[in-house]
Amino acid sequence: MEAIVALLTLTALEVVLGIDNIVFISILSDKLPPEQRAKARLIGLSLAFVMRVLFLFSITWIMRLSQPLFAVFGIDFSGRDLILIGGGLFLMGKATYEIHHKLEVAQGEIKVPKTLTLAAAVFQILLVDLVFSVDSVITAVGLARELWVMVTAVLIAIVFMMAFAGPVSRLIDAHPSLKVLALAFLVLIGFNLMAEGFDYKIPKGYTYFAMAFALAVEVLNIRLQYRAKPPSKVG
Repeated sequence: MEAIVALLTLTALEVVLGIDNIVFISILSDKLPPEQRAKARLIGLSLAFVMRVLFLFSITWIMRLSQPLFAVFGIDFSGRDLILIGGGLFLMGKATYEIHHKLEVAQGEIKVPKTLTLAAAVFQILLVDLVFSVDSVITAVGLARELWVMVTAVLIAIVFMMAFAGPVSRLIDAHPSLKVLALAFLVLIGFNLMAEGFDYKIPKGYTYFAMAFALAVEVLNIRLQYRAKPPSKVG
């Protein structure tokens, strides 16, 4: 019974942590040709699952990442902190670049938008998932004792991401304003990762509430714009 409770709890947390990944994958896959987007998501998330399972089998090494390596101005930094800071900077830089690129396209300064190669997209998905995997695995080790519970929870979370990354990607692609909002979410997530790397923890509930509220407002705005459109004349 204890293992089942741990499995349900850990699965719920892994799914919540996967929301950040879904946002990033949806933004990134939009840069690929349409016929390669599903393939990039499948390859990236499959390799991400393999990487997380390997991390789980290397629990001793993963837990060492939480041990302080050095201190600066009285703040201890561990391997995990450095990964979070680096990942946060990457997310903030990537999202800021994409926002700038989108604004240039909207203003007509760039005629042909740049596209990623499949290999580059898969690499970036893995790079970001590395950051989230460290937190995910440490959370799994802290909540569960049996390895099968951890692997099962991670597998369910990956399947969840595979199921929803496509629909979310298509939704963002259909509504440009949602893409800007999603990029803003990535900046926020990157900032949170950096703050945690500097040992300043921002409750994730605050972040997810802000994201949910902003998304709800944008959905209402889209619905209002849709209703305000004049009906098309037939004939």
